[in-house]
Amino acid sequence: MPKLKANPDQNPQTTNKPPLVDKNEISEFAKTAIIAVLLALIIRTFLYEPFNIPSGSMKPTLLVGDYLFVSKPAYGYSKYSFPFGLADFGGRMSAKTPKRGDVAVFKLPTNPSIDYIKRIVAMPGETVQMISGRLYINGEQVAREPVGLVEDSDNPVFARTRLMEYIETLPGGVMHRIYEESDTGPLDDTEKFTVPEGHYFMMGDNRDNSQDSRVQSLVGYVPFENFVGRADILFFSIDEDATLFNPISWFTNIRYRRLLDKIGPTRPQDVE
Repeated sequence: MPKLKANPDQNPQTTNKPPLVDKNEISEFAKTAIIAVLLALIIRTFLYEPFNIPSGSMKPTLLVGDYLFVSKPAYGYSKYSFPFGLADFGGRMSAKTPKRGDVAVFKLPTNPSIDYIKRIVAMPGETVQMISGRLYINGEQVAREPVGLVEDSDNPVFARTRLMEYIETLPGGVMHRIYEESDTGPLDDTEKFTVPEGHYFMMGDNRDNSQDSRVQSLVGYVPFENFVGRADILFFSIDEDATLFNPISWFTNIRYRRLLDKIGPTRPQDVE
């Protein structure tokens, strides 16, 4: 920060001269800027990293235009926790086991330069299969209860697409909401998958509009090493109708009810 200085003694030879640029002030400003950048990098690397949602694959949990903080300590640190490829090591430091039902950001196994966000539905060693639109884990059908019909409103092209909303209860009692367009889509009947050790099976909540672990050629089983962090808090959300050149729309299209909302499984009291 700039240092405060006392007024110098005035004399006839210096009173009318223009003030000189204070090199100390420039130096202090540069130091402050460097410290701010380093502090931001430390927070982003070790605590929380911001992400935004560009697609509807996690609706209704996450919407296009949501901005969220991802917790880095939640799962520990791998080389993918560090920005700009600054670290290159295998495994994880201070590793903590992910929990079923967590919404997690991870590096796409087939292209680690791309970040994906999905929900953990199956753990290492478990089996997963879709049969007629129903999720089976370890041979047991996962329970779901209908909530009602909704319309996809994120994209004007699909504004009239009618979806059924369900509350799904994963093994262990974790509850969350999902969308189903039908039970006859391309990913509604799959082979039986066996999750390898050290890997997780990830699925989007918008089941018929999600490229996830069911698509083995793109996502497949996600190695624990690829996890970036757990999605924890929505800090901002704005509808797609907001436009860059219409400042009024920046305020009228903010989803105020979603601000500072916690991301996580639905608790039983929330669905009564």
